[in-house]
Amino acid sequence: MTSHAPAPFRRTDADWWRDAVFYQVYVRSFADGSGDGVGDLAGIRARLPHLVDLGVDALWITPFYPSPMADHGYDVADPRDVEPVFGDLAEFDALLAEAHAAGIRTTVDLVPNHTSDRHAWFAEALASPPGSPARARYLFRDGRGPDGSQPPNNWPSVFGGPAWSRVPDGQWYLHLFAPEQPDLDFTDPEVVADLEETMRFWLDRGVDGFRIDVAHGMAKPAGLPDMQPMEDTGLLDDHGPGDLRFDQEGVHDVHRRVRAVLDGYPGTMAVGEVWVSDDDRLARYLRPDELQLAFNFKLLTADWDADDLRDAVVHSLATVAGVPAPACWVLSNHDRPRHVTRYGGGEQGTRRARAAALLQLALPGAAYVYNGDELGMPDVDLPDEALQDPIWERSGHTERGRDACRIPVPWSGDAPSYGFSDGAETWLPMPQGWGALTAGAQAADPGSVLSLYRAALALRRTSAFAGESLEWLPAPERCLAFRRPGGLVCLVNVSAGDVPLPEGRVLLASADVAGGVLPPDAAVWLHA
Repeated sequence: MTSHAPAPFRRTDADWWRDAVFYQVYVRSFADGSGDGVGDLAGIRARLPHLVDLGVDALWITPFYPSPMADHGYDVADPRDVEPVFGDLAEFDALLAEAHAAGIRTTVDLVPNHTSDRHAWFAEALASPPGSPARARYLFRDGRGPDGSQPPNNWPSVFGGPAWSRVPDGQWYLHLFAPEQPDLDFTDPEVVADLEETMRFWLDRGVDGFRIDVAHGMAKPAGLPDMQPMEDTGLLDDHGPGDLRFDQEGVHDVHRRVRAVLDGYPGTMAVGEVWVSDDDRLARYLRPDELQLAFNFKLLTADWDADDLRDAVVHSLATVAGVPAPACWVLSNHDRPRHVTRYGGGEQGTRRARAAALLQLALPGAAYVYNGDELGMPDVDLPDEALQDPIWERSGHTERGRDACRIPVPWSGDAPSYGFSDGAETWLPMPQGWGALTAGAQAADPGSVLSLYRAALALRRTSAFAGESLEWLPAPERCLAFRRPGGLVCLVNVSAGDVPLPEGRVLLASADVAGGVLPPDAAVWLHA
């Protein structure tokens, strides 16, 4: 008999996502239920109690769809099925039901900008002549030069090298990422309709929303003109409007179509991976008929510096000041160095990461926690032969890629694989000496990073965190302090010396404040 009792969600209204804490599960690295050394859906199901104890509101699960894994799942061969390495649709349905029963909503990745080169559409395109409807779904073009042997334009790939590959009949196709990830052409009605079909497939199964990969992509300028040469071929537009690959006007038409589908499923949402640094341009993605949330990466890219951190908060709040969306905060993800490592590594990096967690979770809006953040996981320097990110090969072994921040999560024990898998071998090697970092060891330690996160997420549900605004308070030099309307005061000390605690009752601190002072590289929550 099926139970129809409501799930114990913290918020049951349609806007549950406005202050939710999302937990990013990088599938390959979270937990392995099959024993093959690769994380999977069964592993996530087995570790749901950890997420309940942690206190998160929702999951974001990275791609688990059929894929040749040229970019570890972001090269999708079929967006409406499950890669056998990760499980099957029945396993996904069971995970979704158990997460909902535990009060955790579940969102999944959408990868609309490109497909795998093994997608049925691309195989059809290669088998079809130039100018055919099958090729119109992608961006096939004739080359330049008398024999067409030069790429159609000078665009670089984000992963290094040119953004074009040639096929045997002489035409070229565009791939902003790896050659195995051909870009789709969203001016083709069939492409948009297929995205909508994919969304409905997962929404009908009960997912609560999507994270949209490369959400500032999809639209390309007419004629695909050359762009300003760039040294940096990354996603962030520090090089300004000269980068024609991203943030083109037509992308907003795609997001309106996405939103129209979501509006047919009340209580669902989408968050965009929008690498756009200008506040006003980022705000355009958050208009009433577009995305509910967009990652603001300013906190993720800020140095451990009071002015930098405050500037990140100010700009992030300015972005959402004139739109319906709240701010959306992130410190780490599967594409960027973990903040323990960014902040200096070792004891110093961990101390600063503890403080940054309290800063992130004190801010108004939604927050995303990357798996392992709650353990204080650092990046890991891997030997060359262990590297798997396509960036390593595409860059001619000059860029090491993102593997360092994708090491499997350590759960228990004193030796690899620390309970991640039944065996010792894991898809990326785990280092020795991580026994104290495991979830099991930290759960028993009231002073651990895990205990800090658990306490912070429990407090975040109280009335002290009410409201979507903040008021900056006077603070000692190289510190930042603010108050939320509910009475929470957050003080972060980025200086090299102790600073006195403000007035108020201490709720939580990232370091010992028993002496009435906040140590360096620490943060405190008070109720005033």
